[in-house]
Amino acid sequence: MLALLCPGQGAQTPGMLSPWLDDPALRARLDRYAEVTELDLVALGTTADAETIKDTRVAQPLLTAASLLSFHALLDGGSARPAATAGHSVGELAAAAVAGVLTDEQALLLVRERGRAMADAAAARPTGMSAVVGGTAEEVAEVIARHGLSAANVNGGGQVVAAGTLEQLEALAADPPGRARVIPLQVAGAFHTEHMAPAVARVREVAASLTPADPATTLLSNADGAPVPDGAEALSRIVTQVANPVRWDLCCEQLLALGVTGVVELCPGGVLTGLARRTLPGVETVAIKSPDDLPAARELMTRHGGTR
Repeated sequence: MLALLCPGQGAQTPGMLSPWLDDPALRARLDRYAEVTELDLVALGTTADAETIKDTRVAQPLLTAASLLSFHALLDGGSARPAATAGHSVGELAAAAVAGVLTDEQALLLVRERGRAMADAAAARPTGMSAVVGGTAEEVAEVIARHGLSAANVNGGGQVVAAGTLEQLEALAADPPGRARVIPLQVAGAFHTEHMAPAVARVREVAASLTPADPATTLLSNADGAPVPDGAEALSRIVTQVANPVRWDLCCEQLLALGVTGVVELCPGGVLTGLARRTLPGVETVAIKSPDDLPAARELMTRHGGTR
């Protein structure tokens, strides 16, 4: 059984779209995406520096566009559709499009406004996120709480992302859990925490203008890893996810429970397949970073199955 995964914020890298734009069809698709997002996605995906694409207003639409671009390149090569899909944080919007809940244009419109709303919420106070890698689950939770931080992402494989003010994160770095490393992340706010509460109403307003379809592919929710029963519930969960934790660990548990044996991570791949090596034992993975990775992804999809 095959699943497609869509990466989240922080996975973006300068120039990540350059190798895709040699294909005129993909370039034309990206131009259409740029109109919806009101961003120059070509320049942002090819020549912009790391600081520019760290901006939440830019990073979220750019990541969604990259995942969808690689998804269509994959399918246009004759690949079967996946049996399941999930996205990490903002990746959940690309996953909703992969599952058929949203059109590409709907997903990009929603992510455009999500990025803007979350950037505005982050600007109210300097906040950020740091990965805590290692340590025992109990001590990590205790130390995060002691410093007034939130466990914004529980990723599994011994990785929890703490989020809060920069002062709180500095205190965590100076007083980490035993046998754990604290790694600052290249994001511009404390996402999936109470700091994002002002963004929820704005995202909900845009979501209310959309008419979702029911999933054609099993779509897992960041809230609890459960398959989403219908399009309305999927959209509601995408809205509330903005200010609530991402439980990627539960998504991984659900992938195993469903019987997933192969995983392809859409562009810019690498982060989720890296986690999969620790959280999805025995599951074969391919990360798509450039068109050169498409043959391996298609071959894996053929062997592990999907739906036509």
